[in-house]
This record gives sequence, structure tokens and C-alpha cells, in this order.
Amino acid sequence: MDSARREAAVKRLERSSHTAFIHSNTLYVWGGYQVVAGQDVVLPSSEICLCDLDSGKWECKEITGESPTGLSGFCGSNINSTLYIFGGCDSDGYSNQMFSVDVAQPCFSWTRVADTKGVTPSPRDNHSCWVHRGRLIYFGGYGCKTVAEAQNTSSSSFIVEEMSWAMIGNTLFRCWGWNNEVCVFDTRSSTWSAPATRGPAPSPRGCHASSILGNKGYITGGVETEELDIFCLDLETWTWSRFDNLPCVSPLGRFMHTMNFVSDQTLFVYGGLGMDGKTLNDAWLFNTQKGEWTKVKHPHEDKPRVCHTACLGSDGDVVVFGGNSDFCVLVDSVSVMRAPKQHHCRDVLIFQTQPYSLCRLCEDLISRNSELFRLDLLPSKLHKIISRKAARLSAMKLTPTA
Repeated sequence: MDSARREAAVKRLERSSHTAFIHSNTLYVWGGYQVVAGQDVVLPSSEICLCDLDSGKWECKEITGESPTGLSGFCGSNINSTLYIFGGCDSDGYSNQMFSVDVAQPCFSWTRVADTKGVTPSPRDNHSCWVHRGRLIYFGGYGCKTVAEAQNTSSSSFIVEEMSWAMIGNTLFRCWGWNNEVCVFDTRSSTWSAPATRGPAPSPRGCHASSILGNKGYITGGVETEELDIFCLDLETWTWSRFDNLPCVSPLGRFMHTMNFVSDQTLFVYGGLGMDGKTLNDAWLFNTQKGEWTKVKHPHEDKPRVCHTACLGSDGDVVVFGGNSDFCVLVDSVSVMRAPKQHHCRDVLIFQTQPYSLCRLCEDLISRNSELFRLDLLPSKLHKIISRKAARLSAMKLTPTA
């Protein structure tokens, strides 16, 4: 029975379209879905999984309270130890509700963020978020608007894809489509706002990737382009700019990829779904000062990923978890459909993006050769870190592989 429970717990780690963040060198993973008997099954919202990145050990913890049940396409972001979930789609349709949970508390409990000030954005999914000075700044996505909302929105900010009736709560929605709106939630005052932006904004989109560097937010992908486009929004002046006429080769256009800042001027892009409908395994660095892309050689080229998460870890490492390794979209002259076979992943991939410090190199050396050293002579904190690393390395894996 114990063996069966352990196997079920490991199997439950397999997922795509989840959210993840790192706090105190622990990777927190919530939500997402698996495919069971050909059907998408959303993972329980009452559970969050934790991975100690030193030892590689996983555990799952319960989250009580009013939870965001059955969501897909939501946007997860964190401020310190608090995870925020906004939007998404459930069995009742698209959502514009927000929930939060603080993982620094002894017991985890969901709280629905209510009694906010300002105008809440319309329901949406497949949007992204920048975290800046205690604010959650959302961009883009697909969703619905009332006729009045659509009439008051510029056609360049909201592209209507279809017209159909839907009741969500007490509101009747009519118009469905993609947007490029910027919506701000101040977590300190619980206030929504929609700043007026200027400059060459990205076209309406979803399933894109975003990251932040200082006071600037970056957006890339999520539209059908031969090469990956990249835009920047100044979060103080709300001015958009676009990187045009890049002087070097650029990545292929893609959806459902990830982007992380790894230095004061560098962004790291990995994976995604290419314009040919196939899962990608390439990694790139973008220099925001020079406007240059550089393709990165890495040890995980046999592990393509889409619908994964990527978090910035210690020493500039990018920590990728989960996703799908063989997601494929079949395209013919009549229709576009998702291939039924999907391989959801549960492994953790580490991408080194910069040289390690001497301290990190020494830690790794001692961890790989722990039997040669008197670990008990180390300071207690360092002893604990190296002991966990040594245990992980001796097992020759960070987590059970699929």
C-alpha cells in the first residue's frame, strides 16, 4: 500500500500548464492538468507540491479555504511567499477572480481577494504578469467582454474572434477575443487600475512569455510570426518600445514558452510550441542593451518542453519543471487539432546561465565527493546544505524520471 501511495504521489507530479515559484530555495508547484484516458484532467486546487532544491525531495501539502477550483489557463505570480492566482477558465466559463495563499504560514489556506477598488478586468485566460513594487501587472490573454466594453475598447486592443451569449455571474457577455491590455492590481491597497500606454504596443495575444528587468517588462511570442518578436514596456512611463531590425539570427516564433531574467541585461528563453506545431528544445539569451539573440548550448536538448514553468534559482540557474515533451498540433488544409498522445513530465531541469562563484564550485565539489571530507566540521547551515546536495547527487537524479 505504501508503495502504491508513493507511486501515485510521484505520478501526480506530472503536469502541464501549472504555475511555479521559488521561495527559500524551495520550488512550489500548483495546478495544471494531466491527460487520463485521452481526457484533460485538472489537478486538485487543494494541494501544492514542494521540492527542496538542495536534496531534490518532494512533498505535497494541503491548502484549505475557498479555492479556485478546476482552473485552466490561469496566471500565477508571487510576491515573496504569497502566491496569487488570477483569471483562467473553469466549468462555468472564463473567470476574473483572484485568489491568494501564503506559503510562509504553518497551514496553507486560500483567500479569495474580494472588496477590491477600481474596475476589475474582464474575464480572461492565457495572460501573463509582471511583479513590480508590490503590484501585479497583467498583460494580454483571451477572454470575453460585454457589448458596451467592446465598443469602448480600441479595435487595436481587442480583436473579436466570435460573438456568442454567455452569462458569467450576473453579467451577460457577448464578444470573445484576444487583447493587449495592461491591467494593474496594487496588492497593498487592493486597487485595480488600467494605465494609458503609448508607443508601439504588441498586437493582442495570449500564450506568450513575459519577464521583468528593473523597471521594464518584456513580452515575447504568442503570435504567429516566423521569428520571435520582443517588446518592452517602461513600467514608470507606460511607454512601449519594440526591438526591430535585430542584427543577428533570431529564434523561431512560438507559443507557450518561458522567459526569465538572468542578469541585469539578459533574458533567457526556452522551449515552447513552434509555428510548425512541434515542441521545441532550444534555449536563447537576449541582450536587452545590444538587442541581440544568442543561441545557447545546453545539456537538455533531448528534452523539449511546452506548457512548462521556469523560475530563477540561485546563482543565475533557471529551474524548469514539468510541461509536455511531445505536444503536437496537427495542421491540414481543413482543420487544426491537438495530437492525442501527450507525455507530461515531472523532472526538474537546471540551466546554468552564468559562471558559478568560487563558493558554489566548492560546495558542488564537496557534495560530489562527500566521503572524502569531514562534513561535521562545517558550520551547521553549510553542513545541512551540502548534506542535502550529497544525498541528491548520490541518487544521481533530482526527481524520479518519467
